[in-house]
Order: sequence, then C-alpha cells, then structure tokens
Amino acid sequence: MDCRLGCGACCIAPSITTPIPGMPQGKPAGVRCIQLSEDNLCLIFGSSQRPAVCSGFSASVDVCGNTNEQALWLITELEHVTC
Repeated sequence: MDCRLGCGACCIAPSITTPIPGMPQGKPAGVRCIQLSEDNLCLIFGSSQRPAVCSGFSASVDVCGNTNEQALWLITELEHVTC
C-alpha cells in the first residue's frame, strides 16, 4: 500500500523519541510534527534529517485503514496499546 498523500496520521498520532529538526526531544503522541506541512506532507521527506523511524514506516491497511480518519484512529490505538 502507498501512503495517501495529505493523510499525515503517522506524523501526528505516534510518539517519536528521536530528534526531529525543530523538535530536538522528539514529539509526544498526538502532537503534530513540526515538519508536517499545512497540506499534511512531510517537509523533510527524502532528507537525511528525517528520523529513521519515519523513513522505515510502511503504510498498510492494518495500520492506515481505508481513510485518513481511520489511519489517525488506528495509529492512536496502536500507540496506546504499546505504551
């Protein structure tokens, strides 16, 4: 599955514990990444500054569902059950 352009759920719902440009302490779950544009596109996509956890993310129906809203809900739930 390819990421849905403009979704951004993986840049909002999960916590990221590694530094992100502009967020040196990472980001807590539910907080919008500073590198997420208003159009929900990653501003550092393809850059070496992008955290490995972000580069390694692979969209799948199990995680992203069929809509942006499902993706946000599913990733939020995954974050809660893995904390």
